[in-house]
Amino acid sequence: MVKNEYKPFLSEVREVIQHTHMEYTFRMTYEGTVKPGQFFEVSIPKFGEAPISVSGISPGLIDLTIRKVGRVTDEIFEQYVGCQMMLRGPYGNGFDLDDFRHKELIIVAGGTGVSPVRGVIDYFAGNPQEIQNMIVIAGFKTPQDILFCDDFECWKATTDMFLTVDQAEANSPYNVGLVTQYIPKLQIHQVKEAVAIVVGPPAMMRFSVKGLLDVGILEEHIWISHERKMCCGIGKCGHCKINDKYVCVDGPVFNYAIGKDLMD
Repeated sequence: MVKNEYKPFLSEVREVIQHTHMEYTFRMTYEGTVKPGQFFEVSIPKFGEAPISVSGISPGLIDLTIRKVGRVTDEIFEQYVGCQMMLRGPYGNGFDLDDFRHKELIIVAGGTGVSPVRGVIDYFAGNPQEIQNMIVIAGFKTPQDILFCDDFECWKATTDMFLTVDQAEANSPYNVGLVTQYIPKLQIHQVKEAVAIVVGPPAMMRFSVKGLLDVGILEEHIWISHERKMCCGIGKCGHCKINDKYVCVDGPVFNYAIGKDLMD
């Protein structure tokens, strides 16, 4: 029998975690192998579907952090604990943890770009013996836009953390400024061996990668995610095609040596 790649399966909402007035994490049932940086298509009959990055992985569960920005996600926000949604996936290649083990790892993420790298941070923060050192630079627009606040508090114990906002009121406990201003200040012991991940809005990624290159990180040691280009998940619709690559199949995670040429 030919498998229908577009056929979704039912998943139950086990928990809903509110981060901001627009972003919620839906903890969904899922049995199977999944990696940080992969994504699922979340569908609601009569409304359509949307590609959502995996923001957390635990036995029998996945986290999908969703921003309420359109017709499908508006309807998803009507689904609560005990309800079911339709998923298909996981799709994409994701981040391979072996690329980062036993090395100095720098992660630069902006806004919802924290979601696809949350699994990487969580893993190495919980297993610090598997990495030389991990530095996380995470930026948000305002303190009210910060995602995963409880996680950031936990990660501080084993991670060099730079949490910054673009703007804040006086006496704010957060750093104020762009993520790029922290890159030249990084204390990297073996810069030619260090590795990095950059995920976020296109402009942030472009200038963050430039900053990492300027301090000596090698192109082939940087990974980026073109998650904003994800579409059908199986390379059929063609919406994500850039040059000879299909982002939803060949990516969304790319080594920068390849990803730098994927301009659309």
